[in-house]
Amino acid sequence: MPAPISEAGRVLFAGSPTPQLVARQFAFTEGPAVDRHGNVFFTDQPNDKIWKYSTDGRLSVFLSPAGRSNGLYFDKQGNLIACADADNQLWSISPDGKTKVLVDKVAGQRLNGPNDVWVSSKGGLYFTDPYYKRDYWTAPRAAPSGQYVYYLAAGSPQPVAVETTLRKPNGLIGTPDGRTLYVADIEGNKTYRYRLGATGELLDKQLFVEQGSDGMTLDERGNVYLTGQGVTIYSPAGERLAHLDVPAAWTANICFGGRDMRTLFITASEAVFTVPMRVRGIR
Repeated sequence: MPAPISEAGRVLFAGSPTPQLVARQFAFTEGPAVDRHGNVFFTDQPNDKIWKYSTDGRLSVFLSPAGRSNGLYFDKQGNLIACADADNQLWSISPDGKTKVLVDKVAGQRLNGPNDVWVSSKGGLYFTDPYYKRDYWTAPRAAPSGQYVYYLAAGSPQPVAVETTLRKPNGLIGTPDGRTLYVADIEGNKTYRYRLGATGELLDKQLFVEQGSDGMTLDERGNVYLTGQGVTIYSPAGERLAHLDVPAAWTANICFGGRDMRTLFITASEAVFTVPMRVRGIR
């Protein structure tokens, strides 16, 4: 069995790689996203809240109710883009908490439930739309015919499907230069890498690693952080650098935060954790 952390992986951590508990007071945490100041926003989906973890370590509720939001990401204008699962929509939430529906239906059909979202350097939004049955649905909903990755171009009223071949797309993250997108097929237990085309299309699909992921993030060196049973870190070439055991049943998502963007923030079941890092994250 490989060592939890390779020699190449050890240089990523500023101290102990053991996740430090921030709080264990939630039902199920998801979707961490960092604003321009380094504050981290994350969701407690069953309790229908978006929380803020400030750079001084304070927790506060940012929005409630919050559309049972799942994945989150900030756009360049400081709006929080949210996968609002209550009505299977994509929202934009202003800094003062005002909500706007960006996507409601596609070609007149209800989405399965937007799960994770990333904002490209061109302002376009990529989001995954897997099917997960929810216990809060007021009426039964049939399983979908397709679970796709969508792209919503800046200013466009409708998204387009840009990846239709995955079994259940879930986590995704793109590089700051807008050239590359990583997408996890959680049911297929694989993560793929794509080149982004001029109009948002996904090109040159390549298998990155034989591991799926719920959420994911990148650091400044291009290392990829996958979640599920703890956190696994891979180099841009797909070399396994480290695995962090997280004391929770499921590690859902991850991002970097803090004033210097050197704090790894982990959402895991009923809790949130941090790990001090030497490398910076990306916005």
